[in-house]
Amino acid sequence: MQIWVDADACPKVIKEILFRAAERCKIVCTFVANQYIQTPSSPFLKSLVVEQGFDVADRRIVELCAAGDLIITSDIPLASDVITKGGLVLDSRGERLSRENIGERLNMRDFMDSLRASGIDTGGPSAMSSADRQNFARALDSLLI
Repeated sequence: MQIWVDADACPKVIKEILFRAAERCKIVCTFVANQYIQTPSSPFLKSLVVEQGFDVADRRIVELCAAGDLIITSDIPLASDVITKGGLVLDSRGERLSRENIGERLNMRDFMDSLRASGIDTGGPSAMSSADRQNFARALDSLLI
């Protein structure tokens, strides 16, 4: 198993949890973004810079991941593509996305997009809480053990 991180929008606190987990479990964790992501010096931590552009990092993650790899992302279309390839997906709040729930998440995303397109302010996600961080750390540990 490798860990691939959709790093452009990944909260710093989640990156820090991933830094420690990769070291502890000796699992390669690659942060994919359109800019360099600074990581602690470790043979298990890598930063992969992709070109600027819409969904370039997402496409690269799908291209590089293999069945059984773990992908950290809150991007629902990326999660769907990874699940189709047999990858595991965990969002930054610790929710496991799977074949059983990805369809519902895609439908909700499309619905919210249509509301925004019609001018309705839907707001954004709430700020990361300490409970969100704990949920992520617990869910990550359960997938790595």
